[in-house]
Amino acid sequence: MNTTTDLRRTVLDVLSTIAPEVDPDTVDPNDDLRAAYDLDSFDFLNVLVELSDRTGVEIPESDYEQVRTLGRCVAYIQSRQA
Repeated sequence: MNTTTDLRRTVLDVLSTIAPEVDPDTVDPNDDLRAAYDLDSFDFLNVLVELSDRTGVEIPESDYEQVRTLGRCVAYIQSRQA
């Protein structure tokens, strides 16, 4: 199981890989990732696919609203790894 810090780092790493213009040090945990960092649906899908690959947690389309922010994304993955 990953710690919250590890998961946060993983999400930020994936986000900055898909959207290199994002500075991980400035990401607010409450920002809507798509709106704040101008991710289109394809970019957001790539973020979620990469997160699933790295964490082993599948994120079905029906749960996309639950992972729209950094904080909620980390909590979502952590709750499913428990």
